[in-house]
Amino acid sequence: MPDLTTQSVKDLEQRLLILRKEEADIEAEIHRRKLLNLDPDNAGVLSNLEITRYSRQLLLPEWGVQGQLALKRGRVLLVGGGGLGCPSALFLGGCGVGTLGVVDFDEVDVSNLHRQVLHSEKKLGWSKVESIKTALRELNSLVHVETYPIALGSHNALDIISKYDVVLDCSDNVATRYLLNDACVLTNKPLVSGSALRFEGQLTVYNYNQGPTYRCLFPEPPPPETVTNCSDGGVLGVIPGVIGTLQALEAMKILAGFGTPLSGKMLLFDGFSGAFRTVKLRPRQEKSAQIVKLIDYEQFCGALATDKEKPLAVLPDSERINVDQLQEFLKSSARGFTLLDVRSEPEMDICHLVGSVNVPIGKIDKEVNVHKIQSDLKEKGANKLIVLCRRGNDSQKAVLALKKTLKNVQIQDVKGGLHAWTRNIDPNFPIY
Repeated sequence: MPDLTTQSVKDLEQRLLILRKEEADIEAEIHRRKLLNLDPDNAGVLSNLEITRYSRQLLLPEWGVQGQLALKRGRVLLVGGGGLGCPSALFLGGCGVGTLGVVDFDEVDVSNLHRQVLHSEKKLGWSKVESIKTALRELNSLVHVETYPIALGSHNALDIISKYDVVLDCSDNVATRYLLNDACVLTNKPLVSGSALRFEGQLTVYNYNQGPTYRCLFPEPPPPETVTNCSDGGVLGVIPGVIGTLQALEAMKILAGFGTPLSGKMLLFDGFSGAFRTVKLRPRQEKSAQIVKLIDYEQFCGALATDKEKPLAVLPDSERINVDQLQEFLKSSARGFTLLDVRSEPEMDICHLVGSVNVPIGKIDKEVNVHKIQSDLKEKGANKLIVLCRRGNDSQKAVLALKKTLKNVQIQDVKGGLHAWTRNIDPNFPIY
């Protein structure tokens, strides 16, 4: 009997899990093929099971058997397994798409669950693509799911996208939007693009039947500081559900050739008022649509191809303190400083450190707020200002702005912000 170390046992257990997963995938594919009676002679017909399963949409004269067969033959790629990708996958899988590809390098987190409806508490820490594959297997074993637990980039996008008929942009960042647009132009694939933020959603179809592309509307990316994602701006959970479901509908319309896809039009949804409206887009601009090759899109956009915020480092160490130092200051009986929290008012309602003064980063340079800070410093007889935010990025920006207006005041920010406070000081402090 070989002497097994703790690490070797863990390696064997991990290998066993992989083998069991591969076995489950093989069994599921065998089951799927039996149910579909996948024989070359039967490729153009529906099985009795399919007729029963999809009978309610087969009854629609605009859809019928031919629409279902077109969907069965169809191959759809979802880029993003989150708030938009989950409802898209749910309805494409439920309605009977033949092959569904899912690209996402992220893992399931508890903050995803209010809107990413194919994931669950039992799947926390799972790869999102495997979570979606498992959920769809339980919903409809007739659907073949291909997973890509990777980051889509210029090095692999063309190879992956070329295998599919329709691409759904369910991503959450500008760099990926430009990448998908250019890759779909180069491979001549229609791109169903959705977005959701706060209470609003947008939907359109790019590069379809010589319709406009993303670059026809936005030849150049916006400044990175003007772009807000769900992680920072928030989103009501049902909003991406509405848009993602409509993305699935657009994909089905394109595959089956029925209805009028949203090419050359953009659907705008205001969840706050429950209103939909459609605006006409400018026609295809051939100069913008002439893509020669894929480029470095993170460099092009000046932003990462992810919704994860990149840590800033714009202040010298002398103008920064860590959370351990902040704790010591807070414990001090003298309390000769002002703790300024520059998060938004809703974030302050979620959680805040006792005694902190709130001025949101967007209002930091207004005269009335400068006076508010000066008054608090004067009341405490202090000349020290400590600036705090969620992750330690906005606090640095605030320090740079305040140094221009507050003279003879020592201003420092807190590295890592409240996230670092939770990790290192108080694990019971909320993190969001």
